[in-house]
Amino acid sequence: MAIGTKELATSELDTYEDERLVEELRKAKEELFNLRFQSATGQLESHGRIRAVKRDIARLYTVIRERELGIRATPATIAAPAKAAKAKKTKKADAEAPAAQEEAE
Repeated sequence: MAIGTKELATSELDTYEDERLVEELRKAKEELFNLRFQSATGQLESHGRIRAVKRDIARLYTVIRERELGIRATPATIAAPAKAAKAKKTKKADAEAPAAQEEAE
């Protein structure tokens, strides 16, 4: 995935796991370092690229922080309520099982 493009939209970042967000952040920081180095040595061709990468870094930090605060749902927590519903059903079944055994005795 290219950093600084429409491919790194917030809607797409919502589908990423936390580890992948951190990895994308690391890649973007590394790219920004390389772009700054190229700028300092006079080899940079596209100065707008620095701006795009900075915005991507800010976007990644925002999504990570919103997940920490619970503002934005993580992909793992979206699947968790389904598991919790199953767990409730098994707890009921477990509670009914001893009662059924006592009645059988």
